[in-house]
Amino acid sequence: MVAIVRTGVSVVVAVVMIQAATVLCGFPAKLTLERDFPTNHGVELAQLRGRDRIRHGRILQSSGGVIDFPVAGTYDPFLVGLYYTKVQLGNPPKDFFVQIDTGSDVLWVSCNSCSGCPETSGLQIQLNFFDPGSSSTASLVSCSDQICAVGVQSSDSACLGQSNQCAYVFQYGDGSGTSGYYVMDMIHLDIVVDSAMTTNSSASVMFGCSTSQTGDLTKSDRAIDGIFGFGQQDLSVISQLSSRGLAPKVFSHCLKGDDSGGGILVLGEIVEPNVVYTPLVPSQPHYNLNLQSISVNGRVLPINPAVFATSNSQGTIIDSGTTLAYLAEEAYDTFVAAITNTVSQSTQSIFLRGNQCYMTSSSISDIFPLVSLNFAGGASLVLRPQDYLIQQSSVSGTTVWCVGFQKIPGQGITILGDLVLKDKIFIYDLANQRIGWANYDCSTSVNVSTATKTGKSEFVNAGQLSDSGSVQNQPNRVVLLSILVLFVKLSIFSGFLHL
Repeated sequence: MVAIVRTGVSVVVAVVMIQAATVLCGFPAKLTLERDFPTNHGVELAQLRGRDRIRHGRILQSSGGVIDFPVAGTYDPFLVGLYYTKVQLGNPPKDFFVQIDTGSDVLWVSCNSCSGCPETSGLQIQLNFFDPGSSSTASLVSCSDQICAVGVQSSDSACLGQSNQCAYVFQYGDGSGTSGYYVMDMIHLDIVVDSAMTTNSSASVMFGCSTSQTGDLTKSDRAIDGIFGFGQQDLSVISQLSSRGLAPKVFSHCLKGDDSGGGILVLGEIVEPNVVYTPLVPSQPHYNLNLQSISVNGRVLPINPAVFATSNSQGTIIDSGTTLAYLAEEAYDTFVAAITNTVSQSTQSIFLRGNQCYMTSSSISDIFPLVSLNFAGGASLVLRPQDYLIQQSSVSGTTVWCVGFQKIPGQGITILGDLVLKDKIFIYDLANQRIGWANYDCSTSVNVSTATKTGKSEFVNAGQLSDSGSVQNQPNRVVLLSILVLFVKLSIFSGFLHL
């Protein structure tokens, strides 16, 4: 989900772990307790909180393990059209369902007294509203806080009007938007240690408290509580945790492409021998890659490589907040023509509301070609037909499939969304400024390395949100392809700039 106007997010991290009493060899440990603070109640609460934050940070640092987030949702725009996870915020913890979005930086959720925020969801999930006043550990972030200043530098936060409150305003490319203010509070984390799940860890992070939403964000059919930005700017949760040594500077996901959806999302590097890597384009606000060419059926298409070069108005980005995929306008027609020519003898080519589609009674895997996106460093992303086609309808044994790649008129931007990302491991190695991928069955477990001093890895199972409910109320598949995307956040020329 790529924002074109961005103002907001900041974060400070500390960690809470509930320590169990230790018993060694059957004997209780003998401890001598010393009071660090006087008994006359002359110590400010701020001092106590500050001391606790330091201690909590040490606890999490020594815990090891893999931070694991549950995943629900699917890429299919006729079913859900997005992938989301559940986070617990505040004290006592409260559940929030948020979209997994590598195209933005900020974690934000709907807050009490929000204007335009949906109250119910067709996804069969319970929506909640965060109330800072009801959390014993919440605190507002002021403009004088250093973390707010960091956000201002990256255009993720702002100080508006006469208020001293650190705020944000995000406007997305589909016309939707949100605004609010920042709070500091606890995010509760699931940690996998020795292949067993523990849930007694938490960290203090700064996240957005949305007080206003507009556009598609207000619709209840696929409503969620907010967005979990996994961008690489300083105010993303991954950057906040890794900057304090509380998590590795790498995260991975594996999004299931079948109708049941779900997948894996971990802070750590999924270890898989078939992973190939390509470097990130440096000094970019998004996950920009250097796409060099496109091959169809093993033949490189006659597209000028300059079409894919990264600049303020063009380039290729990875964005899990986009449902479909988008190809630079100058490359689009050549790409679609190559597909059409390959299947001209085995399908009936039709245009459905401006989209190139094909009628066939055969399996698309048998007649449609493989497509290869070729990146710098020799890494190729091989797409099966189901990675670039969307099923529109099926009548009397004949199925209509349409090209899922779209184009943005007048734009040189290529966006690889969930249509392409599904059924693959994707690794965002921020420490080494590279992204890797490999085809994978995302319903199976993965081996995750956190690059700790011990070099230990953990096995993480793919799990669905237990209370997410089943996908229901499937809409008619003869929907306009141009409006299928929920939360497709397109960036126009200014989208690659810090605004």
